[in-house]
Amino acid sequence: MKIGIDFDNTTVCYDGVFEAIAREENILPPDVRPTKAAVRDALREQGKEERWIEIQGLVYGARMKDAQPFPGIKAFLEKAANRGIETYIVSHKTRYPFRGPQHDLHEAAYEWLQAQGIYDRAHPRKFPHVFLELTKEAKLARIAELHCSVFIDDLPEFLTEKQFPTKARRILFDPNSDQLEHFDYSRMSSWEALSSHLLGASSFGNS
Repeated sequence: MKIGIDFDNTTVCYDGVFEAIAREENILPPDVRPTKAAVRDALREQGKEERWIEIQGLVYGARMKDAQPFPGIKAFLEKAANRGIETYIVSHKTRYPFRGPQHDLHEAAYEWLQAQGIYDRAHPRKFPHVFLELTKEAKLARIAELHCSVFIDDLPEFLTEKQFPTKARRILFDPNSDQLEHFDYSRMSSWEALSSHLLGASSFGNS
């Protein structure tokens, strides 16, 4: 088995980071949930689309260090490695933000992965292979090239792309359980559930 995993909002959880920045700038209503989607929708309702785009660049760049891995992802990767299962992190990420300070978003992602103990540039063979692609099309091509038997992503629209490799089983990572069922993919709400489903039930650990 070869397992491909998306990066943003699948490996890394930004809950709280977007909210923190918006509250620092005093541009968020008090009752907004601390999720990326809730903050985005609240800013768009105020006509602050451009500021939302700038905040995304800030979160994925200079404030990337404030994000956390989703609970269970590190234990999942460790368990897969112990079983000899190849794992790949494959992301579609521009190199620099569309607006705002031009942080290197790829470098920020690698630094975050290394800081979290998920990847080590000095010993890459001991960790998931990481591919940060510049376009959605390149991400799809990479999944096909790697012959992933499973791919896990948080975006329904990506998993239902016409060009999505037909041999890869699609799993939607839906931690807030707010997406609809779909015949093109199965849906999982946690990395614990993914571990049980893909790697077999066992004690999971706290990573």
